[in-house]
Amino acid sequence: MADPLIIFDTTLRDGEQSPGASMTREEKIRIAKQLEKMRVDVIEAGFPAASEGDFEAVKAVASTIRESTVCGLARAQFADIDRAGEAIKPAAQGRIHTFIATSAIHMEKKLRMSPEQVLEQAVAAVKRARNYTDDVEFSAEDAGRSDPDFLCRVFEAVIHAGARTLNVPDTVGYTMPHQFSELIRNLITRIPNSDKAIFSVHCHNDLGLAVSNSLAAVLAGARQVECTINGLGERAGNAALEEIVMAVRTRRDVFSVETRIDTTQIVPASRLVSSITGFPVQPNKAVVGANAFAHESGIHQDGVLKNRETYEIMRAEDVGWNANRLVLGKLSGRNAFRSRLTELGIELGSEAQLNAAFHRFKELADRKHEIFDEDLHALVSDESIHADSEIYSLVGLRAHSETGEAPQARITMRVGAAELVAESTGSGPVDAAFKAIEKIAPSGAELLLYSVNAITSGTESQGEVTVRLSHGDRVVNGLGADTDIVVASAKAYLNALNKLQHGAVKLNPQA
Repeated sequence: MADPLIIFDTTLRDGEQSPGASMTREEKIRIAKQLEKMRVDVIEAGFPAASEGDFEAVKAVASTIRESTVCGLARAQFADIDRAGEAIKPAAQGRIHTFIATSAIHMEKKLRMSPEQVLEQAVAAVKRARNYTDDVEFSAEDAGRSDPDFLCRVFEAVIHAGARTLNVPDTVGYTMPHQFSELIRNLITRIPNSDKAIFSVHCHNDLGLAVSNSLAAVLAGARQVECTINGLGERAGNAALEEIVMAVRTRRDVFSVETRIDTTQIVPASRLVSSITGFPVQPNKAVVGANAFAHESGIHQDGVLKNRETYEIMRAEDVGWNANRLVLGKLSGRNAFRSRLTELGIELGSEAQLNAAFHRFKELADRKHEIFDEDLHALVSDESIHADSEIYSLVGLRAHSETGEAPQARITMRVGAAELVAESTGSGPVDAAFKAIEKIAPSGAELLLYSVNAITSGTESQGEVTVRLSHGDRVVNGLGADTDIVVASAKAYLNALNKLQHGAVKLNPQA
């Protein structure tokens, strides 16, 4: 009989800590709905004490999600815990996840606290969190570099105080798999009341070992894994949810656990997170990369044609690769469009937004014969449908590029109620378009990233452009999609400028 393995997704919290990956409240809700559809057990929605925006986002997710537990992160401080408790109040199932560092270097250099003070604060924090929910998780930050004897003392005490889940993070990605499995096994064996809590792990990928360490911990007795879609996260990222889930499912002969994840929703979740954060998935990424099930070698192709299992250990359709089917065309009506968005978990806030999106869909269908699910995700991710929140919008663009001549761009854009026109030259048509925009709306921002990805295959595919701008201590992503790359680039740049103007996007949710 396999044990249940709890999948704790922290894309909305730790994943958002990737510089430039910050999400709006609406984007967090969209991702949370997809995670719920995928049957994720716990969704860590954010860090409510970090800002008013993050508090409102966690509260909104808690009000929306019914099937998954919604979790808020809090330092082991009463103010943080009270804020998290208020944020998760609307949840059908709510959890508070409180943490404090336990390694010698963190206690001495960062907290400037003695081990006894840390132990006392950890217990007090768990007791405080129990005032809001019976589902309390405690994390010993930097557990991978902590003294095992001290960890045993802390964990035994917080279990007695009411913690139901104990998280053992490899916060800096330092531990080797054999060391991490030994640590987990020893903690479970040595702590007298360990049977009263579930052991969890949260591994970072600084040495490329996040998934390996997580799986080693599962073999040693951990029954919750904290992970993110596409491995998104601070620095080198976290353990990738899709790799953890498919590893335990594919190697049932090794792992005596099973998850409740609907694996056919993995690829749609991957694409949604990628489009919202602007972090593209590398083609050779396991499970969700474009080449994950591609076979170029003649020997491999011959083997797969004779028997799929010669070179494929998973079926592409099991993780959702069959989802990119043709769904709509230029003759499709408004109801069919609305129904397909609902099937994809996309909900627009008003009839006006639906009408704007449908108008953009019709324009796209006139230029692109086949409309795929990915096109629809890109269409609604383009925030030009939220006209009421825009300061800048694209009216028209003319670009000219010729060998031996300086590329030129002429842009017409709406600024409030006015239409303004500017022209510029540049090193290429995109550069010229950006410079023309800056003539009308000088931002003083630095361009950190310009990325183009084809949404689907074929020469008429939409290009999805990500622009990352930095201004002061803030970083924002702008997204734009169009069959014309220069137009998509201008849309992305304007989208980023709008975010800078609204001032709602933060560099680091835990700052």
